[in-house]
Amino acid sequence: MKASLIAIAALATTTAARAQTPGLTGTLVITNKTPSTATIIDVATKRTLATIPTGNGPHEVVLSSDGRLAVVSDYSGQPGRTLTVIDVPALRVVRTIDLGQYNRPHGMVFLPGDSIVIVTSEASGNVVLVNVVAGAIVKAIATEGRGSHMVGVTADATRAYTGNMQSHSVSQIDLRAGTVTKSWPVPNTPEAINVTPDGKEVWVGSNATAKVSVIDVASGATTTVAEGVKWPYRVLFSPDMKTVMLPDLGNEELRFIDRASKRELSRIAFPGGAPQGITRTPDGRYIFLSLSKEARVAVIDATTRAVVAHIPAGDTPDGVAYTRRTQAP
Repeated sequence: MKASLIAIAALATTTAARAQTPGLTGTLVITNKTPSTATIIDVATKRTLATIPTGNGPHEVVLSSDGRLAVVSDYSGQPGRTLTVIDVPALRVVRTIDLGQYNRPHGMVFLPGDSIVIVTSEASGNVVLVNVVAGAIVKAIATEGRGSHMVGVTADATRAYTGNMQSHSVSQIDLRAGTVTKSWPVPNTPEAINVTPDGKEVWVGSNATAKVSVIDVASGATTTVAEGVKWPYRVLFSPDMKTVMLPDLGNEELRFIDRASKRELSRIAFPGGAPQGITRTPDGRYIFLSLSKEARVAVIDATTRAVVAHIPAGDTPDGVAYTRRTQAP
C-alpha cells in the first residue's frame, strides 16, 4: 500500500511538471562536482537515465550539436588535467583525454563540426584545441594572461575570448593564426565571459568588484552595465540576443538584462540554492539553472521569467548542457 502511494505521488508530481512545461523534451547532462560524476536526465519525465563517473571535480560540460557527445572538464584534484568524453545515447564514457601539461581545464566550447572543443587551461595560461573524437590535442594557444578560466567563441569560430582572473584582463585570440590579437584591462577577477555571435560585444563579470561590463570590440570601450552582482557566475544570451541572463552565486539570484538598453528587466531569487551553471533550449523558451546546494536544476519559463519545475541532479551540480535529442529507452 505504501509503495503504491509513493508511486501515485511521483506520477502526480511528474504530471504537474509536464503541465507547466508543455512540449519540453530532450536530454540534460549535468556535472556533479563533489562525487565526480555526470548525470544524464530525460527532461520530459525528469528521470535520471545514468550517473557516469568522470575525472576529479568536473566543472563544465558541453554537448555536440547532434547531442551524441558530451565533454566534461575535470578541473580539480590531481592530476586535474583530463577531459571525460561521454557517448550520451550509449550512457557511457568512451574515452578520457589526458591534456598533459595543460592542467586545470575549465571553460569549453564545441567548434563547428562536432569533433573539436576549445578548452581553457587555467594553470598553464593556454586555450587548447582538442579533437575529442580522436582523443588528441590539435594545438595550444597562449592567452598571454594568468588564470584564464572561461572562454567565449564567435559563431564563425574565428575568435575566442578568455577572462584572465589573475591578470584582470580579457584576451582576444585569433583561432586561425593561433595568436592573441588584442587585450583589454577589465575590473578585477573576471570569471564569467561570453561574446555575442557576431563578435561585436564581450560581456564579462568581475568577482572582485561585483560589476558586469561590456567591451565594444571595435572601439575597445568598456562600459559597466550591472553592479552589485556579488558573484557573476556565467553569461547567457537569449537566441534573439535581446536578453542577457546573469546567474549571481553570491546573491543567489538570476538577473535578466535588456541587451540594447543595458537595463535590468527582472530577477529571480534562489535563497539557499547556490545558482551556478546555466543553459537554455535552442528556441529560448526554457532556461535550465543548476542549484548547487539543492542538488537539482531549476526550469525557468523565459517569457514569464518564473520557475516552473525542478529536476533532481547529483550532489553539487555545476555545469549543465541541453540537447533536443531524446535518448532511446
